[in-house]
Amino acid sequence: MSSGLDYEPLLHDDAKTALSDIASGRIEGVARPRTITKVVNSKTVFALLAGLLLYPAVSCIFGAISAVREPYVASDSVLSTSTEAVPLCETTDLLSVTAPRKNIWKNLSLKEATEIRSWLWETERGLNLTKSALATESDNAIFLIEAFTPRKSDALAYLDGGAAIPAKYAHSIINHGSSEEIIDYLIGPLPLSEKTTMRPLTEIYHRPDIPYNAHGFNPNGTAMGLLLAKTFGPLADVTMDLFGGVARGLANDTIIGGGNAPLSYDGTWRRMWMGLKLNVPGHYLFPLDIYTYFDVSGTDPALWHVIRMVYNNQTFASPEDFRAAWEKGELKRSKKPLLDDASGWASRSRVHKGSKRDLDERAGPRSVSFDGLRFRVDQEEQYITWMGFSFYLGFERDMGLNLWDIHFRGERIIYEITPQEAMAQYSGTDPHQATTVFLDRAFGMGQSVKELMVGYDCPSEAVYLPATIHTAAGSSTRLNAICVFEKDSTKPLSRHTGWLKDEMGAIKGYELTVRSISTVGNYDYLFDYTFQLDGTIEIRLSASGYLQGGVWNDKQADYGHQIRDTTMGSLHDHVINYKVDFDIAGTRNSLTAAMLEMEEISQPWVDEDWGRVSPIYRRRMIEVKADLRPISQTFSQQKIVRKKILTEDDSRLEYPKNMEGNYVISNEDAHNAWGNPRGYAIHPGASNIHLTNLNCKRTQDNVNWAKHHLSVTRRHDNEPSSSSLWNIHLPGKPTVDFYKFFDGESLDQEDLVVWLNLGTHHIPRAEDSPQTLTNVATSSVLLTPFNFNDYDVSMESMNAILLNAPKPGQVWDVDENGVKVPFCVPKKLKEFTYTGLLSFDEDGSPASPADVLEQRKIGEHVRSGSNQADLECDCSRVLARPPC
Repeated sequence: MSSGLDYEPLLHDDAKTALSDIASGRIEGVARPRTITKVVNSKTVFALLAGLLLYPAVSCIFGAISAVREPYVASDSVLSTSTEAVPLCETTDLLSVTAPRKNIWKNLSLKEATEIRSWLWETERGLNLTKSALATESDNAIFLIEAFTPRKSDALAYLDGGAAIPAKYAHSIINHGSSEEIIDYLIGPLPLSEKTTMRPLTEIYHRPDIPYNAHGFNPNGTAMGLLLAKTFGPLADVTMDLFGGVARGLANDTIIGGGNAPLSYDGTWRRMWMGLKLNVPGHYLFPLDIYTYFDVSGTDPALWHVIRMVYNNQTFASPEDFRAAWEKGELKRSKKPLLDDASGWASRSRVHKGSKRDLDERAGPRSVSFDGLRFRVDQEEQYITWMGFSFYLGFERDMGLNLWDIHFRGERIIYEITPQEAMAQYSGTDPHQATTVFLDRAFGMGQSVKELMVGYDCPSEAVYLPATIHTAAGSSTRLNAICVFEKDSTKPLSRHTGWLKDEMGAIKGYELTVRSISTVGNYDYLFDYTFQLDGTIEIRLSASGYLQGGVWNDKQADYGHQIRDTTMGSLHDHVINYKVDFDIAGTRNSLTAAMLEMEEISQPWVDEDWGRVSPIYRRRMIEVKADLRPISQTFSQQKIVRKKILTEDDSRLEYPKNMEGNYVISNEDAHNAWGNPRGYAIHPGASNIHLTNLNCKRTQDNVNWAKHHLSVTRRHDNEPSSSSLWNIHLPGKPTVDFYKFFDGESLDQEDLVVWLNLGTHHIPRAEDSPQTLTNVATSSVLLTPFNFNDYDVSMESMNAILLNAPKPGQVWDVDENGVKVPFCVPKKLKEFTYTGLLSFDEDGSPASPADVLEQRKIGEHVRSGSNQADLECDCSRVLARPPC
């Protein structure tokens, strides 16, 4: 066998088919071999028959199917077939790049945060701090240590003008339980030295104080756990009778608690509705029909008490009254939940969830960059480049991933894209659903980011990056917290079929996505930023995870749907706010509303049979027997009406009905070749909404950003965010009141910020169980060039095809710019692993395995609930957000 083409080896059916395709030329890019000679040698025939007889036995013994599919690996770099050697594909390892500047928005390192924590503990600071893990409500404890964002003017001077790197500062939030106040301190410059000072950071807030009753959720929740046990322990026989479970503060409790929000109106008190749930997998969907209103104001747990209890819409002034009604048989009982349901309906197990689908045992398609990655990452600075785009990544405890200094084709287009707040407001007939308004910044969207599941949350070949935060529990680094990947959108970005020269062709619609996923209790939020070849950036938010289950009865029909025997999914709004600081050809920008309006006009060339005359005018002309022929005919059409929005008095905006127009941020002093101001348009994508309920005391002033589709303000360093982590509990007097950003300032050629909303009006359905689907629960907006360029710059892409029609009898003229997909074998995927968290105690030492486990659970804890044994380690399992 001199050529390797004269003999067809024994192959699995798939391999036979592939070889046949190669031989026939059906596989593009593989040279068609010479005609395969028919073998008539008797020895060869005998060998073939023997092989066919032995193959089933070999397959059984050695698992030959996989072996035969990969039988020709000659080395680590080539795959040998009977026709040619096929190499392994180019590596998809990270391609490096050196960031042009230091990432001045990156969070503190472990070393920096630990040094600051130690510095704060020193007696010279006079803070009298207790380690957060040991602190009680009346102690002083660190809640957060984080980098403080530099002033924009200093940042631009460094990035563009060659000035020195801006001085580095941090801020630290300390809960002063001893004096019942919260102070956010500005600390710097860093690194720590004799020049370092600290002072209260007040200029970014709209009230001089931060009330202690609005505090966040600390790692030590012993007092709240004891209150729960104190209330329901004596009622164990009652809850066993009504619900089939108990909450006595023990490790084997079968009932757990979950609270709601807001817990205060203006910070003068702190009260919470606590709901109970069965302690089973998917406990968010197993609510119980009992609700307790606790007063947990101040720092003395001895003063905390029950205000009232509600069972099946019956109100009781105390647990004693509730027990008395039960003992006397006066309770109107609600339906008892099923306790012997073994279906696992609320879990992700496939057991009892339908039948196998045809061919589903085969692995689905996956993304492979046959020619290697096409983006670069500076891992140290978290700086990324792709197809003319470049940007830096930041990460913070409150809202997680953010993007900075976004350039396209060498020009800065956006200084900052940062998520600001994520709210959910519920409806229902029970105290828990009807009173719940969650603002997830309080629970820490960044703190709740977990390791991504490689191959499921993001493609296997994505580049994965870590994220570090420094909270009350210490420091932690989420491994694989952020993924970066290029994908084929599966549709051309542009295309046309034509017949004249150079009319016909297409551009492949490749995109780069940066993603992180935050699991805040029951809900999982997917934050996507997607970059496209024409300069468009899509911001997308998708949701999955569990619904906040309510107790189903017929009175709840207006507020959701029954999804199980005693469970409903509750109606709610999700609204997520983003800050987008455009810098179009510089920082001097303007806001224009380009809207569509109808007009009725006349033209001398309009034919009588297509035009029209006003019916009233026509009737009058007929009455006076006038000749209608010389009357100009009219017709209606749409036109663009451009209106500049000059001040903040008019810049709280709604998208036009039927999407008849858009808003444009432009530089009126910079024009493209055709005289148009260069700009970027805000183009609504999927489900662009604002808050439905605009008349609610629980959202009075703390979510004013959610009451419009988008708003535009003049940028100020003392207005960094539309919300704060304390706004959740201060609807009547928030620390950040978004409406106070609007004071009539000019928007004409100023540095502008757009505050835009994504979200969904979530009407739950049975298909939301066990968990919500991202294909429906998604919202997006496109930031797209609007006369920013002179033409479609995606035409620069070499991943494109140009076709010209042939002369009769000739072949088509095909030009693919020399770009060909390599014929190669992708590397074998690694086995799935999941690790995910490097955790450190407050002193910077590695955390114990038990503490690491608690850190990994913290995102779930903050909106769920637990038994007393866990509560003694982590208060947030009760105090913070329950299922949503």
